[in-house]
Amino acid sequence: MVNRRRFLGAGAAVLAAPFVLRAGRARAADFSLKLHHFLGPKAPAQTKMLAPWAEGIEQASGGRVKIEIFPSMSLGGTPPQLFSQVRDGVVDLIWTVNGYTAGLFSRSEVFELPTIFTNNIVATNLAMREMFDQLLAEEYRDVHVCFLHVHAGQAIHMADTAVHHPADLKGKKLRVPGPTGIWVIQQLGATPVPMPVSDLPQALTTHAVDGALIPWEIIPALKLQDSTKYQIEGENNWRLGTTTFQVSMNKARWESLPDDLKAVFNKASDEAWLRQVGAIWRSSDDAGIKIAVDSGNEHIVLTHEETAEFGNALAPVVDKWVGVSASRQFDGKAMVDAARASIAKYST
Repeated sequence: MVNRRRFLGAGAAVLAAPFVLRAGRARAADFSLKLHHFLGPKAPAQTKMLAPWAEGIEQASGGRVKIEIFPSMSLGGTPPQLFSQVRDGVVDLIWTVNGYTAGLFSRSEVFELPTIFTNNIVATNLAMREMFDQLLAEEYRDVHVCFLHVHAGQAIHMADTAVHHPADLKGKKLRVPGPTGIWVIQQLGATPVPMPVSDLPQALTTHAVDGALIPWEIIPALKLQDSTKYQIEGENNWRLGTTTFQVSMNKARWESLPDDLKAVFNKASDEAWLRQVGAIWRSSDDAGIKIAVDSGNEHIVLTHEETAEFGNALAPVVDKWVGVSASRQFDGKAMVDAARASIAKYST
């Protein structure tokens, strides 16, 4: 368990840091909340998503809520500890990758699977929202989920190898964010190396990995244009699955809020917001690949036939996930069918 005294002491040491968001108020806020996450202060996830979300809540609450954002694990700990931090009340809010705590969010993995997520961020965000109460809520019972979302999807970044076919990855070592990424890489004949994204630049430069599954938006934040030569995706932004994220609040902290402030948080995290989140991640992805290309990297877009070759190679990943779902005490086939149907509905 995370030591609360050590974390709060670390938090006090960084309160004056320039990247901590402050909204100067004439009056003290009734509720001051700390939001902790793993990326840097200039990452699009903070500047374009988390900061506007927090500022919108502060404004809609009339200054009664204040949210300070602590990026780069600046309150201490490691990315896999973020969920336990918010669950145990060390921090009030977190933004994290579900896969960093493997095994806790196995139902939500359905949205990460290749051929279920292919390229539609908004539709997947809305499908998770639609399915949450009935099919997902059980695995988030220890926290209050503000919203779930995905990124633009797992594209391939390679240090030295151009990729056009699954066979091109055989024997390579690739960074993955979590369990579903492990299965994807294994299915392609490569070796998965799970790690937080913040560890990727060093892993590439030391040749601990040959490449990574990750979207384009992170390129500028991690300067991946300097440690890779090739960025590969399928036609029409087709990706090899995606990653699910959560913004969650400590449950006791949530229950301490009056109903009108709970309504402010709910409004700030509604369907319109999830559509906006999808647009944010798509535009950030486009900006990231432009930086790589402008730096001289090659952006490989697979042909229709090559994209289909990857899709066919990865189809067994879904079957494998369904096969292990019984041991996890839920119906994986029903989850797959529901996710496909919901994504298809919102894709129209």
